[in-house]
Amino acid sequence: MIRKRVTIRDVAREAAVSMTSVSRHLNGQITLPEATARRIERAVETLGYAPNALARQLSLGASRTLGFVTSDIAYPFFAAIASAAEDEAARQGYGLMIFNSRNRIEQELAQIERIANHQIDGLILQTNHPADPALAEAINATGRVVLIDEDVPGALAPRLFARNAEGGELATRHLLDHGHRHIGMICGPDGMSSSIGRKEGHARAMARAGLLPSPGLILHGAYDEDSGARAFRHLMERPHPPTALFATADVLALGALRAARDMGLSIPRDVSLISFDDIPNADLLAPPLTTIRQSPEDFGRGGIRLLLELIQDGSVLPRQEHVPVSIIERASVSAPGPEDPPLPRAD
Repeated sequence: MIRKRVTIRDVAREAAVSMTSVSRHLNGQITLPEATARRIERAVETLGYAPNALARQLSLGASRTLGFVTSDIAYPFFAAIASAAEDEAARQGYGLMIFNSRNRIEQELAQIERIANHQIDGLILQTNHPADPALAEAINATGRVVLIDEDVPGALAPRLFARNAEGGELATRHLLDHGHRHIGMICGPDGMSSSIGRKEGHARAMARAGLLPSPGLILHGAYDEDSGARAFRHLMERPHPPTALFATADVLALGALRAARDMGLSIPRDVSLISFDDIPNADLLAPPLTTIRQSPEDFGRGGIRLLLELIQDGSVLPRQEHVPVSIIERASVSAPGPEDPPLPRAD
C-alpha cells in the first residue's frame, strides 16, 4: 500500500499553527515562541514529514527553476501565456516547470508546496478558485507566488490582471455604436474578479448610453465551451432574444458559435457577438471574431518579471499591475435588425 505523502498542511494541522509559521520555522526565517516551535518539531517527528532529497541539497531560492500553474493548458490563451513566460524565464537564466491543474484546487496546492520543498524558487498562479481559503493560506505560507488573470482574496502576493472593467466598457460601447440596445452577456463564474470587472464595464457603458442592463440577459457559468453554448441557447430561445451578445472570454464565444450553428442562426446576421481575450486564430473563425485583446505575451513576461523581483527582494509588496486592453474589430458584429426591442432608460 502506498503511503500518502505528508505535507506542510498536515504538519500545520497537527501543531495547530498556520502553514506560514511551519514553512518559515523550518526554513529558519522566523523565531517562534519556544512552545510553538516544540509543537511544530513534534508534529514533524510524529508525522514523519521531510522535504524531498532535492530540498536537502538546495538552499532557499537556489534551484533557478520557476513554476507556472494554469487551470487549462489546452485553452489557447493560457498556452500562449505559458509560452511567453517560458521564453522570458529562459532569457533571465531560469527554467520553467509548467503545471496543468485541470481546474483542480488540490493540484494547485500541490504545486505551491513545491516552493516550500525547494523544488522551485517561486510560482506564477492562474486559478479559477479565488474563494477557497486554503489557496490564500498556501500562498501566504511561501511568500513567493504571483497571481495572474484572477484574484485570490486574502493572498499576500503581487498581482497582474487585465483592465477588465475597461475591456467590458469597450466591448459594450462597440455594440452600442452599432445600434444595439438589447444586449446579453455570457459570463464566467459569478465571484471571479474577471467576471465582476467586465460586468462593471458593461454596466458603465450602458449607463452612459442612458440604458439599464437587464439582469435576465446576464448569465453565469464555467469558463468552458459547453457553458457558452448553453447560455447562448438559453438567451436566443427567449421570446425577445438579444440582438447582440458579449461573451466575457473567447472560450465562451467558441461555445456560442457552435450553438449558433446547431440552431441554424447566423452571426452577425441574426445576432452580433463580441468577446474577450483574442486567442490565437480568432481571426480564422467563421466569422472572424471581434474581441477585446489582452496580450498573453504581456502576462507571461510581466508575470516572470514580478516573480523574479519578489524572489530577489525577499518581501511581498501589495502591488497590482495591469495589462492594457484594446478592441480588435473583425466580422462578428453588425447593426441589428429593426425588431430590436427598447430597453428601460436609466433616469
